[in-house]
Amino acid sequence: MKTMIRAKIDEKIERKFRELAMRKFGYGKGSLAKAAEEAILKWISETEKQEKIFEGNPVDAIDGLLSDVKIDSVELQHKLRDLWLIKIAENIPR
Repeated sequence: MKTMIRAKIDEKIERKFRELAMRKFGYGKGSLAKAAEEAILKWISETEKQEKIFEGNPVDAIDGLLSDVKIDSVELQHKLRDLWLIKIAENIPR
């Protein structure tokens, strides 16, 4: 089953896409569809490679990441607040 995707894109990008699609797939009917399908498949593949899909319980993952931290959560919050305030103070013009 074939469907249609409609999108507004920059005119220069469209012109270049049409030109390259016709060069690669010919000047006949279907060349734009073939090129668009190829481009979408490439985008999907690259995007899936970039995404790191986490499966499992996120609380367990965070607990594992923080297992070597030897301070309690309240003290950690205070230290983070202090670090945040230092960063803010560095960006204030004097």
